[in-house]
Amino acid sequence: MTATLIWILVALIAIGVYLSWTAGRLDRLHVRIDATRAALDAQLLRRASVAQELATSGVLDPAASIVLYEAAHAARQAEEEQREVAESELSQALRAVFADPQQVEAVREAPGGEAAARELTEAVRRVPMARRFHNDAVGAARRLREHRKVRWFRLAGHAPFPLAFEMDDEPPTALVDRAA
Repeated sequence: MTATLIWILVALIAIGVYLSWTAGRLDRLHVRIDATRAALDAQLLRRASVAQELATSGVLDPAASIVLYEAAHAARQAEEEQREVAESELSQALRAVFADPQQVEAVREAPGGEAAARELTEAVRRVPMARRFHNDAVGAARRLREHRKVRWFRLAGHAPFPLAFEMDDEPPTALVDRAA
């Protein structure tokens, strides 16, 4: 009788340790999601700031400046629910403004333009990487949260279900081709 109770106690302790380990893993994934989201937000803000600065520099023609400034301003001011759309529109505006390699050359030839073009190139190249890191973390947490043991024992607590950040982040080819 005591041997059976000991084995039951050992099994319960093993299950408890396993569930605790799983809950800790899920918590670490949620922390990773928060960190990658902060990095993504920083890269998106940097891209919008650089685009807005370039639009107000007087280097671009007036129509391109207005298009780029409005898209960058909308991306910076967007509410969380509209952020993906606003950032996608900024990507489209950047592709429209810098579709022609001659536009990039005109920016580079202006005083201070080389640094501005380099900063914009770095910003548009970092956004897809930051978004990929964030979405990978979200995918890992979602896969773990879909397991029965996580749902049955409510190991996720009250944490909201993680959502991926989906946006158009294709950089302008004229900027990327020049940098490569």
